[in-house]
Amino acid sequence: MLILPEHLPPAGQFKNWHHLFGAGKALALAELSQREHRPIVVICHDNQSLARLTRELAFFLDNKTDKVITLPDRETLPYDQFSPHQDILSERIATLARLPGLQSGLVIAAVSTLLTRLPPVGHLGLQALTLKCGQKINISQLRRQLESSGYRAVDSVYEHGEFAVRGAIVDLYPMGHTSPVRLELFDDDIDTLRHFDTETQRSTASLDELRLLPAQECPLDKTSVQRFRTRWEEFFDVDPRSCPVYQDVINGIHSPGLEYFLPLFFEHTDSFFAYLPAHSLLISDGDLLHPLRHYWQEIERRHTELRHDNRHPLLPPSSVFIPENEFFAAFNPWPRIRLMDVTDQPTQGHDFQQQASPELPVQHRESDPLIQLRQHLAQVKGRRTLITVESAGRRESLREQMQRSGLQPAQSDSWRDFLNSSQVLSLSLGELEQGVQLSHVEIIAEAQLFGTRVMQRRRRRHSNQDFHEELALRSLGELIPGDPVVHIDHGVGRYQGLVTLEVEGQTQEFVLMIYADEAKLYVPVAQLHLIARYAGQDDAHAPLHRLGSDQWAKARKQAAEKIHDVAAELLDIYARRAARPGLACRLDDIDYENFAAGFPFEETADQAAAITATLADMARPRPMDRLVCGDVGFGKTEVAMRAAFVAVQNNLQVAILVPTTLLAQQHYETFRDRFADWPVRIEVLSRFRSTQEVKASLEALAQGKLDIVIGTHKLLQPDVKFFNLGLMIVDEEHRFGVKHKETLKHLRAEVDMLTLTATPIPRTLNMALSSLRDLSIIATPPARRLAIRTFVREHQPALVKEAILRELLRGGQVYYLHNEVESIDRCQRELASWLPEARLGVAHGQMRERELEQIMQQFYHKQFNVLVCTTIIETGIDIPSANTIIIDRADKLGLAQLHQLRGRVGRSHHQAYAYLLTPPEKKMTPDAQKRLEALELAQDLGSGFVLA
Repeated sequence: MLILPEHLPPAGQFKNWHHLFGAGKALALAELSQREHRPIVVICHDNQSLARLTRELAFFLDNKTDKVITLPDRETLPYDQFSPHQDILSERIATLARLPGLQSGLVIAAVSTLLTRLPPVGHLGLQALTLKCGQKINISQLRRQLESSGYRAVDSVYEHGEFAVRGAIVDLYPMGHTSPVRLELFDDDIDTLRHFDTETQRSTASLDELRLLPAQECPLDKTSVQRFRTRWEEFFDVDPRSCPVYQDVINGIHSPGLEYFLPLFFEHTDSFFAYLPAHSLLISDGDLLHPLRHYWQEIERRHTELRHDNRHPLLPPSSVFIPENEFFAAFNPWPRIRLMDVTDQPTQGHDFQQQASPELPVQHRESDPLIQLRQHLAQVKGRRTLITVESAGRRESLREQMQRSGLQPAQSDSWRDFLNSSQVLSLSLGELEQGVQLSHVEIIAEAQLFGTRVMQRRRRRHSNQDFHEELALRSLGELIPGDPVVHIDHGVGRYQGLVTLEVEGQTQEFVLMIYADEAKLYVPVAQLHLIARYAGQDDAHAPLHRLGSDQWAKARKQAAEKIHDVAAELLDIYARRAARPGLACRLDDIDYENFAAGFPFEETADQAAAITATLADMARPRPMDRLVCGDVGFGKTEVAMRAAFVAVQNNLQVAILVPTTLLAQQHYETFRDRFADWPVRIEVLSRFRSTQEVKASLEALAQGKLDIVIGTHKLLQPDVKFFNLGLMIVDEEHRFGVKHKETLKHLRAEVDMLTLTATPIPRTLNMALSSLRDLSIIATPPARRLAIRTFVREHQPALVKEAILRELLRGGQVYYLHNEVESIDRCQRELASWLPEARLGVAHGQMRERELEQIMQQFYHKQFNVLVCTTIIETGIDIPSANTIIIDRADKLGLAQLHQLRGRVGRSHHQAYAYLLTPPEKKMTPDAQKRLEALELAQDLGSGFVLA
């Protein structure tokens, strides 16, 4: 792509760049940044388009991320009484401090971020503190300087903006740094400055000099606090003694939401444009007027709603935010380029003559699933083609499919590698959402083949809720009239619906159940916990019991005897496991170290301990039975992968048992990724595979040609034969019944067992704590993972609207859980009336399999941003951009289930929120109140084990 000087505008003018499609915009920006040695500022419509552009630029710049700077959004609503997380503030402050002296590179920000007034340009530099080795300092004075700059005194430093003083050692976490710094004194001199690791406390690198930026945008030194007091009196006619923000500031405390009082700390504020070097070039992704006006509408709406609270007075919108006329007055003097996909008006500009790359969906039911791709490639002979996929595992999977279709793709390590080669058809790793056709090259994104980015790994919830989850009813929405149900005292009957009866002068609702001989039983709704779903094999022929007879009592007695038999059988199995020799695995240090080096993150201390303990168990002749307990996203899967690698290296087969088909598919993609560079054959047994593929996999498994197999409880069926099973991994253990989990143990008492769970069921936890099973706890969160803020609140439309808007305005997505299928569509319509700007979808377990799969694909692909759903989203979903979950009638759900649902959000470095909505307190049972209190108290990362 050729960019010439005449394509660029002079100061005060703008040019349109036409016909830029899909990834073509990022390609044009990457080429421009390599040609122009000046800051190039790209303004996106919203945070979602900013994130997409950042991913695509990484591909075209060969992952040279130092060339791209982002100014992150605060991720709060206008006038929020929240402050941004310290990691967000760290990146914001570091970017603002760097901008005035920036010589070249790409700077990306969203319109809404640029509408916020900022401290004067020189403020951050003046407030910065420089520390050098050999410099004399006074500890007390340093402490005061740190506190006035917004740093918080703590016992141990873990987050940006914290410091700790211990004798002659000062630990602090500077803004903009990726690790904290330890300052050691000799008398009053700085002896050493070193970065250190918060987990190991080991030094990682020495420094000669440290520039310490302030930890907050609002300063709390004496001069600034006095100015705040004076200007407060100018703006507000309220008693400051009743205002928490005012009282916090005069006491030197950074109050939550203080950012929306920032103008009170300065004589004047500046806009983002004042921070830019004079030779900068500004680029807008389309027209900025619409997103700017949309955000201003939200600012004014929030101000109107909140301005009447005298305890929390608000500054006028134009004092905190930049109005439209002021924004464009600051924007227009710069040289400007507007990126466009089509020519909407005959204005001066440059036509890049790109074309959109077509959709080429895989036809799963055809003999050649890639027929559309093959035909397309035949039509564009003379044009080289690069297909991007998101992971090494996906690349290998697509390569195999293409080879079966008669296509022979090469492999390119990067965009630059492809350009410099003569390859006609190649595969490369890259996170692109839509490809583009250039004159001699075409880029095809994986989404054009499979419908969305890496959807196989994201297809979440199971459409037919597995029978092995807890049977107790959580709501009547799970039943339809005619369903068989079980009353704990009266046995099996059929649910007929709700009826209203007058009892002792009061109208009450009852569940009507029909028993044998048409006998009726009326159960008060308050006793719903006494009713369970019928778990027999045939709902239509469920045996109805007679009311008043001993038929049910006899059935329960027989069941109790069978349970006793099962318990005895389990004790026998555990005794045999302890007595019989297992398969002692040997560790090939070189191969294992190479495999471990492929893990793209640094292991946390807990994760490393769990891996070490697991491998030590496998090296012993006694069969392993280890439980690994760790919250969602804490790295349990990597423990399983290390164990699987060692087993395969010892010529043993590995079976991975998961509760749902969608989770099986996700694990399959993850394992294919991780083992892409090793000669390990991995298959999944699921309904997404054809009958022929499943049959071939089972034959390979029995012949020893398959190393790792992933599947649901179907793995435990008699027709599944292993050649040499050595390791069984059970994921999301609490979703299985005891019989399922013990079947394989009964078949192979010497097999190594590794169980992964976030919230272990009481029986398993008791066995672990009683030393019947070995236990590893992963309680340390990954780097930059934030605890989920959890709120238990009475259901109010205003609260729901605010929670959803907070997420949408930062480009995120929301789960709204409404666990009653019969009223879920009404709930969606109600939300749509409150939030016309939201794009809503619905997912529940009574949908057809393919329909549910399509909904989850669309949600991952952000075709809608609010998913109204039932508990079908409970297990194993990984959508990093979904960071708010709202659970309606949370009082009706169990503790483990609420914890699992809360874990659907908070999968990235963004602050996540969980809202547990309830009826008024007097309408909740004491047990429900205790469950919700436990969830609200256990907000810390790694709290699943505590909850169990």
